Amino acid sequence: MRRLRKDSPWWTVITTLGSLAACLLLFYGVPLGDGGREWEQILFFVTGFVGLCYLVTFQVRRQLRAGREPSVRVQSVVGLLSPIIIFFAIAYYLLAVHSEAEFVGIETRTDALYFTVVTLGTVGFGDIHPVGQAARVVTMVQILFDLAVIGILVAVATQRLESRARWREEHGEPDEDDGSDAPASGPHER
Repeated sequence: MRRLRKDSPWWTVITTLGSLAACLLLFYGVPLGDGGREWEQILFFVTGFVGLCYLVTFQVRRQLRAGREPSVRVQSVVGLLSPIIIFFAIAYYLLAVHSEAEFVGIETRTDALYFTVVTLGTVGFGDIHPVGQAARVVTMVQILFDLAVIGILVAVATQRLESRARWREEHGEPDEDDGSDAPASGPHER
């Protein structure tokens, strides 16, 4: 059996799906909402948010340092969306479980996950919405955080594409991870 290389597109798909599966197992498998106090919820949110900021910063720095290294792909930044979604879903679920006055419509973990994805997509169907002050603050934080992460994704992807284009201009060769076996010039030129 052939071994899958880490710079293979399939490796990216497998690791992204693995990360998503792990996040969903965490979300649905870990006991939540068992008699926590308000200060514990705030501590969870602040600690988790700082952790997410660190994770985003780490991935962006990794991307910017990578230059043309094919094993560091932009998809690794996209893989950050799973933990971001799960973190905010947990925060919403805990808010809804501990206070019925925070949300209209969140009764289950799936409701919280749904609301998080709808907020990320800026769709806002209106079936679930924050009514309490804490829920509104967390929702605003998620919206601002999502906008920042999406902006960072676009900036990193643009920087990487520009870097590859410059390299191609300077070297006149195809990118080694574009799947092309054709020489840079001659009858097989793209």
